[in-house]
Amino acid sequence: MKLRDLIARKRDGGELSAPEWTFVAQGVANDSLPDYQIAALLMACVLRGMTPDETVALTDAMLNSGRSLDLGHLSVARVDKHSTGGVGDKVSLVLAPLVAACGVAVPMVSGRGLGHTGGTLDKLEAIPGFNTRLSLAAAARQVERIGCVIIGQTDEIAPADRKLYAMRDATGTVAAMPLIAASIMSKKLAEGLTGLVLDVKTGVGAFLPTLDEELALARQMVALGEHHNCPVVVLLSNMDFPLGRECGNGNEVEESVAALRGDGPPDLRELTLRLGAEMLVLGGVESTVEAATRRLEAAIASGAALEKFRELVIAQGGDPAVCDDPQRVLAQPVLRVPYPASRDGVVQRVNALTVGRGITALGGGRQAMEDSIDHSVGFSLRAIPGDRVRRGDVLAEILAADSAGVEAGKLALDEAIAIGDAAVTLPPLVSHRVTGSGVERLA
Repeated sequence: MKLRDLIARKRDGGELSAPEWTFVAQGVANDSLPDYQIAALLMACVLRGMTPDETVALTDAMLNSGRSLDLGHLSVARVDKHSTGGVGDKVSLVLAPLVAACGVAVPMVSGRGLGHTGGTLDKLEAIPGFNTRLSLAAAARQVERIGCVIIGQTDEIAPADRKLYAMRDATGTVAAMPLIAASIMSKKLAEGLTGLVLDVKTGVGAFLPTLDEELALARQMVALGEHHNCPVVVLLSNMDFPLGRECGNGNEVEESVAALRGDGPPDLRELTLRLGAEMLVLGGVESTVEAATRRLEAAIASGAALEKFRELVIAQGGDPAVCDDPQRVLAQPVLRVPYPASRDGVVQRVNALTVGRGITALGGGRQAMEDSIDHSVGFSLRAIPGDRVRRGDVLAEILAADSAGVEAGKLALDEAIAIGDAAVTLPPLVSHRVTGSGVERLA
């Protein structure tokens, strides 16, 4: 079997068999196939698409390229959440300890920044000492002990996906539904879950540009879960503008701590509760979303959620003082520069895609696989679409390392933010729910 022949077949619109996808995954995992040929195959998949059978085959091949968490002996349910990637999306940092505090185990394998979107691991590593590189054995012991863990992919977990994930980011091949579905599900199925909740982003900041494609992705991941006896619930949430007010790495950790205290922005709280309620129902600790929501709210109000986050930070080597005084613990930007409104009016848009690209330009994201990132840079937004502002009002702060970063931030915000005279009606934060029973429009 030669990879060159498989590339040519996919380039011409053909289909690869399950054994051929296994050959590809094994070659990626053991570094026996050259990067340039893998990159060519990825681009062919983006341009020519993949069949549902190919997506199943690639998912299985990447899952079987490594090992899985063995948590079947636990007496509690094991449910995780994953997002297809957003700007300002720090939900995982809040959700994992919150759900664990409510009695459902959360073994979470997360990723780094991909394209214009931020990564959970990058945010957590803004906490001094926080270690996301645990072995499967260590991760399993932590779940047994405190009920949650957040780790990155090691060589044990779907190693073929680990390399493909980084290569997609560096080769412009992120936005392909089958590759997104296979990547997410191969990691999640390796967690030994009893249920999974997915947050598929919609709007300008999403990887897939149309609702039809986003619903197709949701259905595909539900089907992949059913194929492995893991029930999946998908919520579609809006990413026309960033989630919350903080966009970056360290500043998103600070906002996460605020949310765990009950002080976070309303949209972050709403989405966290919506996803968390689905997790508790899948985990069997509550029978309705309404009851599950009340349990989550009580865990925040009592301080149990923040204390579980403290346990998580301590268990993974981080500085627990981040729970008490985040600004003292987290690296702070060299410069904080206000970005004022240029006129009176109503904020028409805050483009999430452009804000995400601006974070990368500031040094808070990656342009190549090997890039390091600056956890202190980003944006602190003060206005969202629909807000009425006056000239000179601060719309955002640019968090930068130097004057060049400030200029890059200004350029990004000039493009991202528009002020006009028309009233703005915001779309619903969560618009659809997808399960094995079909699609439910929530709006």
